[in-house]
Amino acid sequence: MAVADGGELRVAKVPSTPSDPALALVEATEELLRAGVPAEGVRAVFHGTTVATNAVLTGGLARVTLVTTEGYRDVLSYRTGSRPALYDLEQPRPSELVPRRDRIEVRERLAWDGSVVTPLSPEEVARVVGEVRSRGPQAVAVCLLFSYVDDRHERALGRALSAALPGVPVSLSSEIAKEFREYPRTATTVVNAGLRPVVGRYLLEAAGSLERLGVRGPLLIMQSNGGSVPAERAEREAHRLLLSGPTAGVAGAIALGARHGTPRLISLDMGGTSLDVCLVRDGVPPVVPAHRVDVHPILAPSVDVVTVGAGGGSVVTVDASGRLRVGPRSAGADPGPACYGRGGQEATLTDAHVVAGTLGPETLLAGRLRLDPDAAARAVEGVAARLGLGLGETAEGIVAVATAHVVRALRRVSVERGIDPAAYSLVAFGGAGPLHAGRLLRELRIGAVVVPPHPGLFSAAGLVAADLRIDESRTLLRVLEEVVLGEVATWYREARARVVAQLRADGIPRERIRLVGSVECRYLGQGYELAVPLRGLDGRSLRRLSQDFHALHARTYGHHHPSEAVEVVTLRLSGFGALPRPEPPRVPRGRRDPSWEAGLGAREVLLPGERRGRRVPVFRRDLLRSGNRVVGPAIVEEMDSTTLVLPGQEAIVDGCGDLWLRETGR
Repeated sequence: MAVADGGELRVAKVPSTPSDPALALVEATEELLRAGVPAEGVRAVFHGTTVATNAVLTGGLARVTLVTTEGYRDVLSYRTGSRPALYDLEQPRPSELVPRRDRIEVRERLAWDGSVVTPLSPEEVARVVGEVRSRGPQAVAVCLLFSYVDDRHERALGRALSAALPGVPVSLSSEIAKEFREYPRTATTVVNAGLRPVVGRYLLEAAGSLERLGVRGPLLIMQSNGGSVPAERAEREAHRLLLSGPTAGVAGAIALGARHGTPRLISLDMGGTSLDVCLVRDGVPPVVPAHRVDVHPILAPSVDVVTVGAGGGSVVTVDASGRLRVGPRSAGADPGPACYGRGGQEATLTDAHVVAGTLGPETLLAGRLRLDPDAAARAVEGVAARLGLGLGETAEGIVAVATAHVVRALRRVSVERGIDPAAYSLVAFGGAGPLHAGRLLRELRIGAVVVPPHPGLFSAAGLVAADLRIDESRTLLRVLEEVVLGEVATWYREARARVVAQLRADGIPRERIRLVGSVECRYLGQGYELAVPLRGLDGRSLRRLSQDFHALHARTYGHHHPSEAVEVVTLRLSGFGALPRPEPPRVPRGRRDPSWEAGLGAREVLLPGERRGRRVPVFRRDLLRSGNRVVGPAIVEEMDSTTLVLPGQEAIVDGCGDLWLRETGR
């Protein structure tokens, strides 16, 4: 998707290329250039990626050697000391990021306050470097005890390893995760090290290919925290990209809500493999200081997204008890659903929609792909035979089960957190999201459902809406006293200078830089902490920290103890650099009823709860005009997605081309 300052839009969508992710980015860029986007006029290229996530989930990390303090070699084995599933006595042991033979202990030791217990000698550095070199690693991770307090030993080892192993990335925990808790800190550093050869190679190839196409604007990469960062920094901090793809859609939903004055949103991104859901209050994305990918904790701020294995490519199976299951396994992009005609044999959710008629054979998908209804029918027939049901009944059952997965995910971010979804608007996007928007409107009784233009490319719109973002943190673990407030103020002053300098170097003027701080605190003796937002970064705001913590504890847990000592755990600072944002495109005004040019005829569709198919009108999304009302049942098609409007519903087009679904009661 290419957006001009005045809102003019050019779109292109190509199939993903899992074997070489940079190839799809280049192919999409080439299509945009052929569509009239001038290469020399591109100011920046924004990119969201799932390469980092897939590498962790599929075991595709580079081979890492871990260097750690003597006696802490087995931190990756012990983890937190608890089992992922507490009452499962037969669960397999979680995978370990680094084999034990590739974990090297170093004789050194710092105390909790940074004082040296066992010095790191030059002879020990030479020995460790020799052992690491003998392993032939693709990347090295260094995580020493209490290096978040004093990193002198880590820096010495890092310099020696980088000099001895040119071309091999070396990740230091004091640069990657300057926080306490040994297992999460070690896991984060190792994941970063293992991703750098994978992500670094991919980003360098992408940047080089764009430059050869004549595109001179910087390549900016979406991070898990909802902000972008230049590609060269993204390579060094690859662990911050693990939720890059899902986060972009949340940024787009927030921008859409801002246009319409709707700050309470639930974003729903349903693609080919997964479903990503996020609840947004007051127009601000919910950011958590750490997240988990597979079984591995990652110490990096990230937007709080709930992900489940439900997408258009979700494979349909029947288990030994005869129950119908949809997902979490996916047919992926290659071979994809059976209806793609690329050799896929297993039935998927997309095949069920083709059988039901909600996706038609004339629908032209990304890469000029047309759907094969006969292949879809053959795949679904296999499931129907095992269930003893008819073809239409089976297709409807598959869609109903998939919708139940979506409803469950939406309830996890709303009802299970004490939030009534009726007070929120659902933004449905992704290739498969709009297909289920009408069902979700009816089943959840949600406030409103909006389907943006080009929903399959909506995450790209979110990339353009995101700011640059830099996060800094430091674990302190000190009781809150006057002398500690001075230390806290010093850290914020120094961190602020670093963040502002980096954003200025990225081309952001000072007036477009915004800083947000928080301090994680707990009562002395508690195991976990609360993040207290700072009113400012000056001394006056910091002196209110204790009072603000007590108030936050009361709101969160229903009680507080002002007489108890408060412990300062981790300091955090986020810097935002606002980028120029183009105006949203406008749609010409039309009448109440869509024009005849927007009609694509009708086709036989099996609607939810109906035993027989009926003829349903089909409309072209790009020819709908502001003010048009599409009365259900109806189908609205576009290149990258299809919206189903159920009987008793209507879809209203607004001035930005957004489709607002609502119940009419008819």
